[in-house]
Amino acid sequence: MTERLTLTELQLIIKDSLYMALPDFYWVIAEISEIKANTSGHCYLELIDKPADEKHVRARIKAVIWNNRYRFLKALFESSTGESLREGMKILVKTKVEYHELYGLSLVISDIDPAFTIGEMALKRQMVIRKLEEEGVFSMNRELEFPMVPRRIAVISSGKAAGYGDFMNHLTGNSFGYIFYTALFETAMQGTETEESVISSLNRIADHADLFDVVVIIRGGGSQTDLSWFDNYNIAYHVTQFPIPVLTGIGHEKDLSVTDMVAFKPLKTPTATADYLIECFANAESRLNEISTGIMENTRQILEEWSRMVESFLSNLNLATRLMSDSNRKTVERFRSDLVSFTYNFLKRIKNICGVHENTLAILNPENVLRRGYTITSLNGKIVKSIRQVAGDDVINTQFSDGKVTSKVIEKTKDKRLKKQE
Repeated sequence: MTERLTLTELQLIIKDSLYMALPDFYWVIAEISEIKANTSGHCYLELIDKPADEKHVRARIKAVIWNNRYRFLKALFESSTGESLREGMKILVKTKVEYHELYGLSLVISDIDPAFTIGEMALKRQMVIRKLEEEGVFSMNRELEFPMVPRRIAVISSGKAAGYGDFMNHLTGNSFGYIFYTALFETAMQGTETEESVISSLNRIADHADLFDVVVIIRGGGSQTDLSWFDNYNIAYHVTQFPIPVLTGIGHEKDLSVTDMVAFKPLKTPTATADYLIECFANAESRLNEISTGIMENTRQILEEWSRMVESFLSNLNLATRLMSDSNRKTVERFRSDLVSFTYNFLKRIKNICGVHENTLAILNPENVLRRGYTITSLNGKIVKSIRQVAGDDVINTQFSDGKVTSKVIEKTKDKRLKKQE
């Protein structure tokens, strides 16, 4: 070969050859492995071909959507699918092959078919559901026994999310005055970190499952965008295996995620989740009131029955007395008098015992204890009875009769008298 070319000349030959060989637009199926919109409004992507049943990528290429087209396609895609273009998503795009002497080979995207992505998402979702059903774990969390009074709550959420604030305000400001103990496990609730973050929080709670009655997973906003993060198999599987009931309030109205489906109970919003917990408390109080009323009614009936029996005995004694001789009548009268006295004293003693128990219960009522100036201190929902239960920098809650104070442990001082006893 005698002809010598500059690199630029060779690149231009490659460019012209590609345009001549591939002059048309092509509809291409690919998965987004990277996506980034820059300040100029252009969207740059890396597309790959990676079948679900394979570990390795078969093909990879750069792509771009120019800003004037990206604004339109982004709005169309999100309104049609309820999702944003993101990594890991399969798309069907209309592209043209482009070659640049500085930037190399790439695809210029001019159109996106939202219907294809909707179908792919639905197919992936059904595959996750089918897999959980085949493994026999789909309904495991729903089969757990729900606590009558769900007082100690582990919350999986972002502490900065509006949904978390709504949940806490609704729960702590309930009109009944019920007191709940909550612990926030800070978690990323959208984006590529969602799976790892949610599973990490579930594992941390599981390590201390005895401290909690229920777990709630909440993500506010009510938007469908990024809901598919909770169609994730690994998140759903961890929920099915969780040792205590899981409630979800992921903040959507139109559909249930797979995580919702496997949870003990799905609620529409964080506020609805708080309402459910408050309702459980109210139902428990109502049930206790019914039991109390039943005990009182049964006691009244028993006393009335015994009273009728005593009256019957007295009537029979009176009849027997009238039929007896004078010599035996005095003995019977004495027995009758003793029976009346014994019955009266017995009932009086039982009444006094009941009164003592009633007064004791009233004195031990936590509300009355608090009113007398005592307080209840707790750490992570567990009542603190000794300084051995707390360490430096622990955050503790102190309940007064008129409210609650959150404090940090700065110093511990042991009672000198206890040291001498030890």
